[in-house]
Amino acid sequence: MATLTFLTTTLFDHGASRQLVDVLRMHGISRPMLCTDRGLVAAGIVEQIETVISNSVQSVRFDETPENPTEEAVLAAAERYRAEGCDGLLAVGGGSSIDLAKAVALRVTHDGDLMQYTAGEGGVERIGPVAPLIAVPTTAGTGSEVSSGSVVIMSNGEKLIFASRHLTPRTAVCDPELTFGLPPLLTAATGMDAMTHCIEAVLSPQVNPPAEAVGLDGLRRGLGHGHLLGAVKDGKDPDARWNMMMASTEGAMAFSKGLGAVHSMSHACGALPGLRLHHGTLNAVFLPTVLRFNADHVGDKYARIREAACLDAKVDLADYIEQLNASLGLPANLAAMGVTADHIPGLAQHAARDVCTFTNPRPASVDDYAKLIEAAMG
Repeated sequence: MATLTFLTTTLFDHGASRQLVDVLRMHGISRPMLCTDRGLVAAGIVEQIETVISNSVQSVRFDETPENPTEEAVLAAAERYRAEGCDGLLAVGGGSSIDLAKAVALRVTHDGDLMQYTAGEGGVERIGPVAPLIAVPTTAGTGSEVSSGSVVIMSNGEKLIFASRHLTPRTAVCDPELTFGLPPLLTAATGMDAMTHCIEAVLSPQVNPPAEAVGLDGLRRGLGHGHLLGAVKDGKDPDARWNMMMASTEGAMAFSKGLGAVHSMSHACGALPGLRLHHGTLNAVFLPTVLRFNADHVGDKYARIREAACLDAKVDLADYIEQLNASLGLPANLAAMGVTADHIPGLAQHAARDVCTFTNPRPASVDDYAKLIEAAMG
């Protein structure tokens, strides 16, 4: 049986963020908590958004989102939300800020330990309506603005997923102009996050042809039409930025049919204390290894991915991604990111428990994950 799910309304174009007042009013939000990070404050983007809404709503700024959102930060933001009498959330930033805001929307409307709401603990069925959330992405990578998931490092050290249609932002406001100042390396890393979403969604064995078609279109924009490389080369190229934000949004729409082993391992590595590893960069590094692992379990899907990426039929996809990573200036392997052999056993255990592993086209055991991580070490 096929399940087709697309959950939110998206306003998409250059300058779309100037419609935020109307969007907030539409959802009855008059005192939003603005979830963001200090980097965006320093870049002036937060002030830009606050200026747009200041004459109509009184926002409360929470700018302490970590690079990978943590349960501690969620609880701190939720406490502030209640103390300030907020009635909704406005997430401005990359996937971390949007994921944090989703978890805060859950925390302020649900009682008990947050752990019980994680996907691995059966939380999908426990999550009901949450506080209204509007998402404004400032990167073209996670697509969290249109997805039903939130990834948080819990107090036990594991990076876990909250998943529910209730966590999907009420409206996504996608303004490519907000990505113009994104540095080349972060543009590359977030762009490869989007491309990995598209690829893993296509490879998922779940039946959802519309989602698969959306994923292939995202690949065509990012890789086939060269907009990923174009955005890295010229961050103010409006066409490249528009298409990469669309590819990012499409990647998240596509992964309504699931992700795979790349994300299982990236979630594990993202929880390593002290390293602060970027999720999109991890996806880029793991992708070639997983493409080789899955090669005999995907039918004709690699041929369709090559077609979308405008590649010759003889091109080896894993080799192509490795070369693309190099051209984008991304790390060649995990060792270059500070991961060591001592980390492998714990990472393999974490990856094998991650919910994304269940939609990988080839089943992966703990031993398989240990070998995959070792292969990605370089």
